[in-house]
Amino acid sequence: MLTLRKSQARGHADHGWLQSYHSFSFAEYVDPAHMGWGNLRVINEDRIAPGTGFGTHGHRDMEIISYVLEGNLAHKDSMGNVKGIPPGDVQRMSAGRGVMHSEFNHAAGQTTHFLQIWIEPDVRSIPPSYEQKTIPEADKRGALRLVASKDGAAGSVTIHADARIYAGLFDGTEAAVLPIDPARKAYVFVARGSVAVNGQALDTGDAALLSAESRITLSEGRQAEVLVFDLAP
Repeated sequence: MLTLRKSQARGHADHGWLQSYHSFSFAEYVDPAHMGWGNLRVINEDRIAPGTGFGTHGHRDMEIISYVLEGNLAHKDSMGNVKGIPPGDVQRMSAGRGVMHSEFNHAAGQTTHFLQIWIEPDVRSIPPSYEQKTIPEADKRGALRLVASKDGAAGSVTIHADARIYAGLFDGTEAAVLPIDPARKAYVFVARGSVAVNGQALDTGDAALLSAESRITLSEGRQAEVLVFDLAP
């Protein structure tokens, strides 16, 4: 079964310096019908204005993944990590028993556009940790490249959760098929462009929620960048 969630159905927060679209309930956006999907809890599409950002704040017991689409995200945390996250990098922060961090856009005249993803962990109160890896664009071209997994397979970042995240770029005749366990859930998010998911057309910001499916087929892409989540039931 595939359920389409259109971009315009998402929650929206306008903070001036931050434009944020929430796929699931988050902060002041509360929708009991969209509290998450499987163990996927948050997908926020954020645009941070130049010279602004999130001040120091805390998290605990959550796997937090940042996927930058444009610009650069400056990260600083209480573990001593001071990093810049450019497009093509995937950052994972396991909040565990507690971590403080900040995220800023220091670039003049350029908006930072990124996806903030939260996945519920299958272990709690672990020491917080950080990981960041570069995923070459060529690896994602016309394919689904594993970028996050519980076992760190294929050079992906390691998450403490029963989930696998794939990223792909599709245009023209490029296509990919991902087998999935029908007992699990899956989620497809179109970060930009358009693509067909199991024959269903999706545009930028749209998502497909899948259950009782044995495969995900991506085709008919038009400058599409897509994230696919294989999730616990």
